[in-house]
Amino acid sequence: MDFREIDSSIQCLDKVALDAAREKWDKVAKPIGSLGRLEEMITKLCGIQRTVSPDISKRCVVVSCADNGVTKQGVAMTDSSVTAIMTSYIAQKRSSVGSMAKKCDTDVITCDCGMFTELDDDSIIDHRAGNGTADMSIGPAMTLAQAEFLISKAVTFVTRLKRDGYKIIATGEMGIGNTTTTSAVTAALLGLDPDDTTGPGVGLSDDGLARKAAIIRKAIDINRPKRDDPMDVLSKVGGFDIVHMTGLYIGAAMNGVPIIIDGVISAAAALCASRLCPKTVDYMLPSHVSAEPAFKLIMDELRLKPVLDAGMRLGEGTGAVCLIPILDMTLSVYTDTVTYSDLGY
Repeated sequence: MDFREIDSSIQCLDKVALDAAREKWDKVAKPIGSLGRLEEMITKLCGIQRTVSPDISKRCVVVSCADNGVTKQGVAMTDSSVTAIMTSYIAQKRSSVGSMAKKCDTDVITCDCGMFTELDDDSIIDHRAGNGTADMSIGPAMTLAQAEFLISKAVTFVTRLKRDGYKIIATGEMGIGNTTTTSAVTAALLGLDPDDTTGPGVGLSDDGLARKAAIIRKAIDINRPKRDDPMDVLSKVGGFDIVHMTGLYIGAAMNGVPIIIDGVISAAAALCASRLCPKTVDYMLPSHVSAEPAFKLIMDELRLKPVLDAGMRLGEGTGAVCLIPILDMTLSVYTDTVTYSDLGY
């Protein structure tokens, strides 16, 4: 894929719509700017959709599910069988993200990007690039061809979602061991030591955390991912889920669709997308603050600020889905609230 060509084809945000949205906000009968970053997000939606009246009435969360060979090194609290078990419940809308999405009229779309176990469920979208990645502490996690395949699949899928009428997409993931790949990708792209990017994931002890960082350091030392080549980084120390979400961000920008970042794993994918196609950042909406150390580093790099800080660390896209009803409420203020002119000012 020619990412430079793709980036050049992505439209900049519509300045006329941005200016009109700011002007409209200033007319709402409340202290100017008093909804802070929420106002900025609605304004950004206007620029993305190229209108002063944005529409997010049809929305979905795409959950990218995959397994990671590095789990053989004991970097996670649970074994990889949990990925398939939880993916099945996500597809049935019985997991956390399903319960939350139902409350805000958001569709849950489950994609198998390469789990160890292939599930017999027609509701799961087949984007499989393999039966899990290889163990990155021994060699490359995947081939470059597999990474390119997943990005292409995701880009095409977003085009289909737009054709089906979706106005906004939230990202989510499921995959045991994916905070390990996330830490490796972040360290490689930002030129940092794994100690600076690695967190405990779901409950690792101090000894477990030290082992996890050591495995990531070993993977980087063995594979020598090129910092200035995101595809090289992804293929050597990434995960199928991260690669797939990278493609979702690129596809969203190509199609003029706003896309919500969830936690640290989807943030790492956002960083990869921004390195491949810088204009993709214009289409990203950050949702919540992750406690993982890599998250703040990525947000600072992307110059994005999440609006929620609830100590969430669940995954599945739950944080991204939490942003949707907040956007709905903010849009209601933007659209329906009395204006200063109504008050005679």
